[in-house]
Amino acid sequence: MIEVLAQASEQASGITGSIQAGLGCLGAAIGVGIVGMKAAEAVGRNPDASGAILVQSIIGMALAEAVAFYSLFL
Repeated sequence: MIEVLAQASEQASGITGSIQAGLGCLGAAIGVGIVGMKAAEAVGRNPDASGAILVQSIIGMALAEAVAFYSLFL
């Protein structure tokens, strides 16, 4: 009986890690989508500032993707 409980707890810990990684990657995907949406909106409003907006949006997307790496590796 104790062996069965030990195996169940080992499987449950693997599931929680997968849920953590999945939610972290989902959050990063939502963050990148929002950054891209707002960058496209900003370029539509002010096309002359597209270079500065592009740089800032790339930095924002990189920071959002860092969340995915933290959730996968930590």
